[in-house]
Formats: sequence, C-alpha cells, structure tokens
Amino acid sequence: MNPNDRNTRNGLRRITRRGLIVTGLQAGFIGLLAARLRYLQVNQAEEFRLLAEENRVNIRLLPPARGLIFDRNNVPIAENHQNYRIVMVREQAGNVDEVLARLTRIVPLSDEDYAQALDSLKRRAAFVPITIAEQLTWDQVAAVSANAPALPGVTAEVGLTRFYPLGSDFAHIVGYVGRVTTRDLEKVDDQDPLLQIPKFQIGKSGVELKIDRSLRGFAGIKRIEVNALGRIMREIDRKEGRSGANVQLTIDANVQNYLEARMNGQSAAAVVMDVNNGELIAVGSAPSFDPNKFVTGISTAEYQALNDDPYRPFANKTVQGTYPPGSTFKIIVALAAVEGGLIDLDETVTCRGYMELGNQRFHCWKRSGHGKLNLRDSLKHSCDVFYYEMAQRVGIEKIAEMARRFGLGERLDLPLNGIAAGLMPTKRWKQRVIGSEWRIGDSLNAAIGQGFVLTSPMQLATMTARLASGRAVVPKLLKSVDGAKTQTAFPPDLGISASSLRAVRDGMFAVSNERGGTAYSTRIAEKTMRMAGKTGTSQVRRITTMERRQGVTRNEDLPWERRDHALFVAFAPYDAPRYAVSVVVEHGGGGSAFAAPIGRDILLEALYSGPPPIEAYPASQRTRIMNERKNLPLRRPEA
Repeated sequence: MNPNDRNTRNGLRRITRRGLIVTGLQAGFIGLLAARLRYLQVNQAEEFRLLAEENRVNIRLLPPARGLIFDRNNVPIAENHQNYRIVMVREQAGNVDEVLARLTRIVPLSDEDYAQALDSLKRRAAFVPITIAEQLTWDQVAAVSANAPALPGVTAEVGLTRFYPLGSDFAHIVGYVGRVTTRDLEKVDDQDPLLQIPKFQIGKSGVELKIDRSLRGFAGIKRIEVNALGRIMREIDRKEGRSGANVQLTIDANVQNYLEARMNGQSAAAVVMDVNNGELIAVGSAPSFDPNKFVTGISTAEYQALNDDPYRPFANKTVQGTYPPGSTFKIIVALAAVEGGLIDLDETVTCRGYMELGNQRFHCWKRSGHGKLNLRDSLKHSCDVFYYEMAQRVGIEKIAEMARRFGLGERLDLPLNGIAAGLMPTKRWKQRVIGSEWRIGDSLNAAIGQGFVLTSPMQLATMTARLASGRAVVPKLLKSVDGAKTQTAFPPDLGISASSLRAVRDGMFAVSNERGGTAYSTRIAEKTMRMAGKTGTSQVRRITTMERRQGVTRNEDLPWERRDHALFVAFAPYDAPRYAVSVVVEHGGGGSAFAAPIGRDILLEALYSGPPPIEAYPASQRTRIMNERKNLPLRRPEA
C-alpha cells in the first residue's frame, strides 16, 4: 500500500474522532444549557417573578397623625394643620445638584435650608424620601407639579404639622415638637421606625416630650409601583397608621390666659391648684415664648434673643426655679411649733426689732419692732423675731420634717422637664455638703425662709393646698389619655391635728382680712370668696451692718438683679377652700406690694371661672382694676 494513502486514511480517522468529540461536547453543553433554561424558566419562575415585583414595588412608611392636646374644657391647645411639602428621592433624581438648582427657581430655599437638604440627601439611604421644603403655599406646590418632567425624583406631598393655637400661653406646660435629630436618636433607646423618617417631629419639651410615645402613634405603610426610571406610576395599596392618643390636661385655658396676661412684663411664676384633688388649674411662667416658631425651626437670631433675655423666657420657673421662700415659710415653722406643743396659742413673744445671739443681731423687717405678739398676730404682721424664737424651740430637724410633710424639699412627679427638688436643709446635709457643723444662726435664718432653704412655686402651691385641705394632695396635670381618665388615689390625711391647722389658717385669714395684715390692701371684698394668705420677701443679697446704720438701700434704687424676690401664697374661699395659689415675682420687691395683687386677681379669675364682678374688689380699687383689665391681652378660647 502506498505510504501516502495509509497516511491519508490515518489522518481522516483522527479528524473524524476529534469531530465526534467536539460534537459530543457541543451537544452536552447545549443539553446543560437547555436544562438550566428549563430550571430557571419553569422551576424558578415564581421566585424571579417575585424579585421582579419587588424591584417594581417600593414600600414607604406613613407617619401617623400626632395625638391632640386639650384643656379641661376641651379647648384645643395642640393641633395638627395641613402642611404642603416637597420631597426628593436621591436614587431617582440623578444629578442632585442640578435638580435642586431647578427646584430653587420655583421654591426659594435659604442657604441654610439648601445646605441641610444636601446633607440629608447624602447621609440618608438613596431610596429614602428627604423633605426639601415645607410650609409651602398651594401655588408653589402646583408649580412644582407642573414642572415634574424637569424635576426627577421630586414630588409634592401633603402632611401634618403641629400648631399651637394659644401660642405662648402653654409654652412651658405643653412644650413643643421638633424634627428628629441625630442627638435625639443617640439619647433614646427607641427602635420605632418612625424616628427614621426625615424631619419626623417628636416632643422636645413639656408634655409633648414626657408622653411623646403615647402622642406619637404608630406608622402605616404604602406600596407604590415605579417604572424603570424610578418614577411613581401608581399606589398599589396602603395601610394607615394608628393616630397618637389624645390628651386632656387639668388646665383651664381661660384662667391660664389670664394668669399669663396678668404677669405680663414681669419675670415671674404662678400656680393655681385645686386643694381637694391636686388638679392644676393654671401653671404660668413669665415671660413666655411662641412654641410655633420651634416646630419647623427657629432662626438663629430669634433663638439668641430669647436665650440672652435676663428674664429667662425658656425656663419654666414654676418647677425649675428655686427661691428662698421668705416669710411664706413661717407657715411651716408655726405648724411645727404648735403641733409639737412648744407654744400655746395665747403665749406672746416680745419683738424689739432684733434678737441677739452671742455677739450677732438677727433683725426683724420692722426696725422699731412689733412689741408683744401671739401666734396669730405673728403671722398677721409677719414678725421675724417671733420665728427666731420658734426656731430655737423647735430645732431644724423638726422644721425639716414638717416641711417635707407639706411637699417642700421633695421632687414632685409631673410630666414636665427639669423639675427641681428644692432644698430643705438639715444638720446632716450641711455636714455632708458644706463640711461644717450646723449653727443656731442657721436655724434662725431658715425660720424666716432664708439661708439654705429653697422652694419652687409648685412646691409652695402644694404646701398651701395641703394646709387648706388637711390632706396630702399632689399636683396633677393629666386628666385623661386616649379617653381613659388618669386615676389618682384619694389623698391621705396629713396626720396633723385640726386645731393646729385651724390656728395657722386663722393667722393667714388675719393677713388678708384685718387691718394691719401684710396683705390687707389686696383682700377680696366679697365675703363668700374671702382668701387666707401669706406674703413673703426673700433677700438675694446680704445687708451689711454699715448699711443698716446708714439706712438700707431701697429695692427700687438697686439694680434689678439685686432686688428682693416677692412671694405670696393663699387659698380661697376661706370657709370652704377650693383653690390654692402661689406667686413668685423675681426681683420684684415686697411680697405684699407686688406678688399679693397678682395672686388675688388670679384666685378671683379661677373662683368665678372668668372675670369676677367688680364688687369682689375693695371699693377704693375698683376704678383702677377696671382700667387695668381693659389693657390686659386677654382672649377667651372656646371648646
């Protein structure tokens, strides 16, 4: 056989074998591919359909309506108003800077808002809608919608925003809401998904803060269909969230408004409390501020002006402010002396204008002295020397024990922020905190509400309510939450004899209703409404011996911040007590001249549930009172 033919046949066999191998490999690959396609198209069809559906459908949280807040008569004091806003989704917008630039030609944005929007868009997930502008007019929203093709990722929405119809009247009680900040998220251990919604509003102070979780409600969800470009095509379904709980306070909006108006121009605080159940009828701190400015963000200039005000409008002085109680504290010392059997009601103490203790003199406010006084007259004339004597008989420990029974030196439980406990000093306290022994002179200072003793206006109102009722009432601010009344136990008896309480009440009656009483000029003329009160003046500076010799500088001649605080506490009607009041006017001067008139007028407003008849005032004051009422910035909100 020709060698060439043999080589040819061998080559053909090899080619055929290789062809078969390649063909087999191709057939196997095609078979595997067909099997894989069948697996994906048939076996996994449902899974991939769901994945495609999830890419087509977005889920978004729906913020619920925040619970409303009402006064005791169902006057709304915190509402929700419609709020037109513009939101942007970064992953749908493409070039964010370019879209924002177009948007600002329609909706003007300040440099601060523009920078904040950019920051939020960068920090939040690309699919999260970011609020760019809010509180817009309908015309602005319509203009944005008309330019939708040029504004990818931008949509107009209608939401709710908080509104306080009574403005500054309830700023220190209700507080205000504001946008969730990073700091808020760091402070609270709260996994509520609502907090992740940009610019979602939560409570920042007052009741809005303290019961925020109840007011906030629970989120809803909506599913929306988007196209390949991310544009919303339609809403598939929605499940509405649950609105927050509505809250009713014990406050009377009309009395609250009068109280705020009556303290206008002062740095002051006042509290009106029901003596029988502790319900707070009015709680005011002056000056106040408009909480609506904080809902969407107050300007830096406005905030700084409020923060720099020496009258401290941000402070809720009723619970955060602590002051030497001055002569209002003599009520406690008198009770401790009588209840301890350390003085007879007819026993007298002679006041010469001072008491000597070693080589030191402790002066009475009346330099010439009061002469001989019994317990009743000591309260009526507010004699300091009488209480210097009582302090030595009773001792600081018994005085402190009695003070605590009346709510002084104890932190009161209320849904308000920054509540101060005040201070009721003891020997042990001074040794532990100051590192020195208690001296008799410390007791003498404490007996007239000076020295280390500190109380808040809320504590003074509680003290007065307990004295009037004889029961351990506690202040109450919440009347109902979500329709369920907040139950409180019937206040227990104070455990103080009726005769001791009657003796002190009688002295307070003399203060307001007998000539020579320190509050006689601000008495209530209507006999069925007569009040029992106690004035107080607390010093914020030390009067030197040299100044006493040369003449004590009058308050009005001192800088405002060095003047005395003016205080007044009272309850009425005397024969059947309903309300207690406490008033503190910072650096106001004498309690009888500056705090007592405010307290009297507020009590009358509460007793008559509105403007009292002019006959309730002393005849000599009626013309002045009528003129003053005309100038008060009053409003009468309706339920």
